[in-house]
This record gives sequence, C-alpha cells and structure tokens, in this order.
Amino acid sequence: MLFVTASDRDISPMLLEGSLTSVSIALAFCFPRFASSGFRKLENMLMYLARRRSIAVAVCGLSALLLRLALLPIFPIPLPFVPDDFSFLLAANTFASGHLTNPTPAMWTHFETIHITMRPTYMSMYFPAQGLALAAGKLATGQAWFGNLFFSSLLCAAICWMLQAWLPPGWALLGGLLAVLRLGLFSYWVNSYFGAGGIAGVGGALVLGAFPRIKRSPKFIYFLFMAIGMVLMATSRPYEGILLCIPVVFALGYWLLHAENTPSYRELIKIIAIPILLLVAAGSFMAYYDYRAFGHPLTPPYAVDRNTYAMAPYFVWQQARPAPVYRHAEMRRFYFDNELDAFSTVHSKSGFLPYTSLKFFTGLFFFAGLALLTPIFMLRRVLLDQRTRFLVIGLAVLMCGMVIEIFMIPHYLAPFTCLFYALGLQAMRHMRVWQPASQPVGRTIVRFTIVTCVLMAGVRLFSDPLKLHIPEWPASSWSAQWFGPEHFGAPRANTQADLEHRPGPQLVIVRYTPSHNPLDEWVYNDPDIDHSKVIWAREMDPANNLELIRYYKDRKVWLVQPDLHPTGISPYPIPAQDLSNPAQNGPAIATTAAGLSTSRVNP
Repeated sequence: MLFVTASDRDISPMLLEGSLTSVSIALAFCFPRFASSGFRKLENMLMYLARRRSIAVAVCGLSALLLRLALLPIFPIPLPFVPDDFSFLLAANTFASGHLTNPTPAMWTHFETIHITMRPTYMSMYFPAQGLALAAGKLATGQAWFGNLFFSSLLCAAICWMLQAWLPPGWALLGGLLAVLRLGLFSYWVNSYFGAGGIAGVGGALVLGAFPRIKRSPKFIYFLFMAIGMVLMATSRPYEGILLCIPVVFALGYWLLHAENTPSYRELIKIIAIPILLLVAAGSFMAYYDYRAFGHPLTPPYAVDRNTYAMAPYFVWQQARPAPVYRHAEMRRFYFDNELDAFSTVHSKSGFLPYTSLKFFTGLFFFAGLALLTPIFMLRRVLLDQRTRFLVIGLAVLMCGMVIEIFMIPHYLAPFTCLFYALGLQAMRHMRVWQPASQPVGRTIVRFTIVTCVLMAGVRLFSDPLKLHIPEWPASSWSAQWFGPEHFGAPRANTQADLEHRPGPQLVIVRYTPSHNPLDEWVYNDPDIDHSKVIWAREMDPANNLELIRYYKDRKVWLVQPDLHPTGISPYPIPAQDLSNPAQNGPAIATTAAGLSTSRVNP
C-alpha cells in the first residue's frame, strides 16, 4: 500500500528514497572510505559553525525561513484545502478583527461544516494558538500563512537549541539542518494552515531543552523558556503536551529533593515566580476564551463540536455516542465513514493490533522516512545509553499515550519532535563508530544518509518533470513530509476569485454528488458572514433554500457543483411557482429568472 502511485508514470517518493538508501548502504560496504577527505573537510567547516552555539541556532531558523521564501516562485503560498485549514483561518480572521469569537449567524443550518462550531458561537473548534499565529501573520504581512512559516522556521532553530543540551554541538547543528530539509521546506507542517506542528514542536523543544540546562544551572531564563514551552503546548496540543511534561515534572521534582546543587527555597521562589505567573495567566486566558467561545470556562475547545456532531470518541475506553440527527449528508459521511470506522476497528479484537501498528509506522515514516531509518539498527545501544535514558522514558510515555488514543496524524506528535531527533541522532552517533571488519562502514553510511536527505530535497524541487507523485491529502501518508503546495485547493479558490470579481454581493449554494469526498469541503465563510462579498451555503430542501434566498434577498444566487469537471457555476434554479412574485422574493430571484448565462471555472 505504501508504494501505490497515482499512475503508471508517477514515482512514489518512498520508493525513490528507499532506492537511494539501499544504494548508499551498498556503496558504504563496498567503498567504506569513499570521498573520506572531502567529507572530513565539510565536517570541519560545520564544526567551526556548531561551536558558536547561538549562531548555529540562528542559522537553522534563518535557513528554513529564507529557503522557503526563495522557493515561493516555484512553490507559492499554499491555498486552504482541507477542513482544518479553513477552521484555523476562521480563527485567524476572527482574532485579526479584534474578536475572540463570532455570534451565531441567522441562517446557521446552511453554514454547518466540519470542525466549526455554530452554537453557542460561530468559531473554530480548535485550541487558539495556531489561529493566533496565523492572525499575527495576517496583521504583519497581509497573508496568514506567514505566521505558520515563522513558527515552522522557529521549530528548526528550537530543535538545534534543544539538541545542544543533550548532544555534542556538531550533532545538534546536524539535527537542526535535517529539520530544515525534512520539515521546514516541503512538509504539510509548513505548506498548510493547520500545521500546528510548528507551535507545539517549539513548545516541546523549549521544555526538553530547558530541562537539562536547569539541572546544570538553575537560572531564571531556563525556567521561563520551560513555562513558555508549556503554554505553547497547552494552547495547541495539550494532550500530547501533558504526556511530555509528565516525566519532566517528576524528574525536576526528584532533582529538587535529592540533588546537591539545587537552589534554596527562597532563591527558587524568586526564580520561578514569573514563570508560574505566566502559566497562571495562560490558564486564565484559556478559561476566558472557553467561556466566550463555548459558553463555559471549563468547556474546552473540541468539546462542543464533538458532542454535537461526532460519534467516535478520542480514547479507546470510551464508547461510541449515538448518531446525532445530521442535516447534511456530507457531515454524516465524514463523522460516520471517516471516524467511526476507525473507532470500530480499534475496538475489535482483530483490528486493535494492526491499527495501533499503523499509527506507529505513520509517525515513524513521517519523521524518518526511509533514509533516516538506517541507524535504527543501533536502537539497542540507544536504549541502554545513559545520555539519552530520560528521552527513552519520555518516548515510552508517549507510546502509552498513543495506544489509548484512537486517532493519530503526525502533527499530533509535534511536542515530541525534538525527542525523535535526539534519539535518532544518538543512533547515528553509534552507527558512525561501527566498524565491521575494522572498516569505517558506519561512518560512511551516516554520511550517505545525510546526502540522501539532501538529494531528496533537491528531487522535490523538480517533482513535476520527474513525475514524482505527491499525495493530494496532506496527512494521508508518510509522504506528507513532501507535501504541496502544488495545485491543491485551486478549484474552490478559482471559484471564489471569479465570484469576488462579479458586481454586487453573491450567495453560493453548494450541491454535492452522493459520492463526494467530505474532506473536500467547500462551505466555509468569513467571521462576519452577512457582510461578506461571497457567502457559501449548503443546499437543503426547497423550503429551506427559499428561506435562505429570501433572507439574502439583495444577493445574486448561484449554484456551484464542485464534483463537475470543470467546476460548474450557474444561476440557482428556483421553481416557477416561487418566481410568481419577484417583488416578494427579491432581486436575487428576479435576476435568476432572467436567465444568467452559465459559466465554468477551470480547476
């Protein structure tokens, strides 16, 4: 399944990377001293940079930022595509307008859509950190995506900073640069609007980077960084953030009680007072946000939306909820076919182990691909390594937490990103000193592994002429690390642009076919729906449709059918009996009766 391609001519990125990895291993055994002097010179240059720790951190962050900006002529700013994109953009536009949420629109049943709450208020169902980052990007540059780009670049810098506390400086720099290649340029974490991996990943890196620094030198700045990291995780990926913080908090408590170099209680209070106040302030903000958006300070994001629409719970010990009354077939298809099937599989005796294994390999292939899997042969040495023993414990906690969680998409694991890099690099260190038959095979394998990662990034630049198959759905496979932006989302964006350029306000009624993919959702709107240039609505029964058209009587009404190729735009057909009184039904129906010419928007 992992090697299936879109057509006979398309090349699977996994197959290509696997082939390059196999060739590099074979070459390492056949020519263990291949280009040894050249590699040594390059490594010495990088070591010169790595020893300047602050500069190394800045280089990793700026490399991700500047390289992705340089790629904009080839890979432009991505278009919103999946439901999560539009949900986070609703949050971003709401925050950018100076509000925490929006009132429920009058015709809200036509605007119900995936990952959006309509009652008690109209808002994204997600935690607010990603929306705030996108809002900052929009206010600063006019484009929300730059907020995501900033945190993606900051993640590469934070990984390098975290690794400097656990590994020698040269390996820390290597980890940061690998993050640039594997996460900062082509992954869906940067080439989407829901790539909350950046924010949660930075949070995890700050916590795990501050932890050993605090034990060596308990300074205020390190406690502050740890508190900031906890806030970032609590407002983006709180469950996984808690899993990360559990071993950290226990280890810090043990250190405070038993270590000799701990500060006195009076000094400790001075050091941690502001970080604790920061945590309290963040908790207070979340309580207020939950109150404004979801009606109660103790009602977290997700809860209202999941209780309203979802049947499948998040954890294995929970039971499926009764099916709610869905007003729209696409909503039912998403929550029933996409989610409940997975829940049923996990709850079956024959399905639990395969599905749990699939979650494991999904995360493994996203972060490591095939090129970075080679050092896994050193796993036993890593598990017994005292340097990374705490990180191994943290990984064990994560695995326990993931076993009891139903769903898993790679950005769920974002708080542990730097931990994966630390363990992987430690495995590479053990691989580097491996010398079968007294030959430096391991060192050459490590060097060729890095070369493979560089080659794969270069190949991704020429994906079209090379017929490289990029998965359309960004988190559908390990290839999500090579995702987009491509042309994904273009049909809706082109339709939106076409309607934006037509005179007067527009009302779009969307009609899907029964086989429509619910992930390809078109019904998303701005925070202030009534004053939007273009309003997207779901088609319902004739009475409800007529009520909607009468409510927006000053708008031209269009029928959009996304499943036609090319996408169809035509005047919305109103039954003749409803057109008998144009004065009552409004200009929109009169305009439709006049028979506007049908147009097409090419995808």
